[in-house]
Amino acid sequence: MLVKSSVETLADKVALIARAQEIILEKIESVIEATGICTIALSGGSTPKPLYESLATCDLPWEKIHIFWGDERYVPADHVDSNQFMTRQAWLSRISIPDVNIHPMPTSGMSPEQDALTHEDELRSFFKLPPTEFPAFDIIILGMGDDGHTASLFPNTKVLKETKKLVAVGNKSGESRLTFTVPLLNKAKCVLFLVSGANKKEVLNKVFASDEDSYLYPSRLIQPEGELRWLIDKAAGELLK
Repeated sequence: MLVKSSVETLADKVALIARAQEIILEKIESVIEATGICTIALSGGSTPKPLYESLATCDLPWEKIHIFWGDERYVPADHVDSNQFMTRQAWLSRISIPDVNIHPMPTSGMSPEQDALTHEDELRSFFKLPPTEFPAFDIIILGMGDDGHTASLFPNTKVLKETKKLVAVGNKSGESRLTFTVPLLNKAKCVLFLVSGANKKEVLNKVFASDEDSYLYPSRLIQPEGELRWLIDKAAGELLK
């Protein structure tokens, strides 16, 4: 697969967030102009939180923007560890976006497997897709953990080899999480990785190496059909050539 990729190294996290917002605003504008709506899948974690807080101050056609998440901890929606909860607090509760434009991963407590199936059905209905096709999100924001994981695709876990499902159950230390699968992430029109902090520099070097194991460093598996854009602050990129 020929991947159109770019890497930008920014001075610090503040500069990284500013650049991420610039790219996202440009993408939103161009996508809405071309198709009428823009679909965005979000990352959790501490790195994108200031980005979401900043986007909350922007004047955008929110009725034309649809929000999804690339993964979710299997906790109630109002739990402090919920990605949805963090995003609503930082961003979505502060803007006039229709409720129907927000598409969280369900964590009903029935079972992670059942809720993954439910969300997959929701995605297929929204994108009007037959069972064998994968939707192409306009923008997917991803982070990278200091173990090389992204979304809830953790090293050497079963979910890394899932090829048919859109949404599956990931696992971290015995805790279930819902996650977009590798082929769904790789269908995206634009994947934007945000990586910040010196604690990421060793593993980021492994992710960019030519001969490392992608199942040990799952961020390597993300090779979208569209653009792949890495925004890295100086501390995280210290070891990159």
